[in-house]
Amino acid sequence: MGGDTALVLGGGGLTGIGWECGILYGLARAGVDLATADLVVGTSAGSVVGAQLTSGLLTAQELYERQLGDAAGEIAAKLGAGLIARYAVAMARSRRDATAYRQRVGAMALAADTGAEAARREVLASRLVSHEWPADRRFVVTAVDALSGEPADFDRESGAGLVDAVSASCAVPGVWPPVTVGGRRFIDGGVRSATNADLAAGYRRVVVIAPIALGSGLVPSPYAQAARLREAGARVLLITPSQAARKAFGRNVLDPARRDPAARAGLVQAEEHASQAAAVWSG
Repeated sequence: MGGDTALVLGGGGLTGIGWECGILYGLARAGVDLATADLVVGTSAGSVVGAQLTSGLLTAQELYERQLGDAAGEIAAKLGAGLIARYAVAMARSRRDATAYRQRVGAMALAADTGAEAARREVLASRLVSHEWPADRRFVVTAVDALSGEPADFDRESGAGLVDAVSASCAVPGVWPPVTVGGRRFIDGGVRSATNADLAAGYRRVVVIAPIALGSGLVPSPYAQAARLREAGARVLLITPSQAARKAFGRNVLDPARRDPAARAGLVQAEEHASQAAAVWSG
């Protein structure tokens, strides 16, 4: 697949949703409208933002303003040190085999007591202003098959509903239940990559907005994926959180109360990237 412009929206919890919306609005206010992308790739938090951005029902300003104030309908959760340690153990035991790592994490997710899948789906459905795939451009939502460990890229041709695809992409292993799509169970697309920016291969101008900047062994970092896109000839801008944004996120990216300050931090940070974004997006 090739084309002109691609927008990649990475994972990063509720704070990632807020921050990405702030960045998008700040850049739009500076004259760089990333909502015009020919391709949008959304992973976890980015799938929520991408679904709303491509719906055509919200401006960047409206999307940003939806992040402010109380996060009604959201359920507080935490990605604790114990769970992170379990991810690390799964990686150590996978012996440099990325698929084996994803299978181990999937097995952990399937065995965890993380509540009802239907209740979680309702939360995701309430975040979206439309439950239909966009018809005017390609929107890809990433997930991982919990049993096989294989990546799954959902779009309007995949047969998956948009709400199911976004719910799967946001199914943080050990925090939220795996999501059933077409009789298979799926977990968070961030298990493969925080951004899955490699899906923008072939596009000439790419902006990657990555709330999580790091990779870890078998999970490629946004920096590594952006570098590969550049090596292939694309003009690429990678935006990661500033120090002020990271402070706004706090210690729990799944805390609904941190979404508002994260959004405001993204709006401020966007000013730092406006000229670079214009150079990439408009040439």
